[in-house]
Amino acid sequence: MKKPRNAHLKRVIVDYKKLNNDILDLLVTKYPDGYNDEDIITFRNAKNEIVECVEVKTEDTLYLVKVSKRLVTAMEDHDEDDESNNQKEQDIPDESEMEEE
Repeated sequence: MKKPRNAHLKRVIVDYKKLNNDILDLLVTKYPDGYNDEDIITFRNAKNEIVECVEVKTEDTLYLVKVSKRLVTAMEDHDEDDESNNQKEQDIPDESEMEEE
C-alpha cells in the first residue's frame, strides 16, 4: 500500500479567527494574488458539513485554513500591514546615514 506523501505531517484545520501571523505569512507568500478554485480543498467534516480550505505547510504541520470572505480580508490586511511596516523601516535612517549637528 502506498503512503500519502504528507503522512508524516501533523494535520491542523484552522479557522481564520485563529490564524496567527506565521500562518498568515505562509498564506500571503503561497497565494500572493489570492487563491483560485483549484487551490481549494473540499471535504465533509464529522458533522457531515462541507468544509472548504486552502493548504499551507510548515516543516512539521499541514494547515488546512477554512475559506471564507473574512479569510480573504485577513490576508489582504496582513499583506498591507507588512508593506506599511517595510515602508516605515525604509523611512528610518540608518545611524551611519545620520549627520551629527
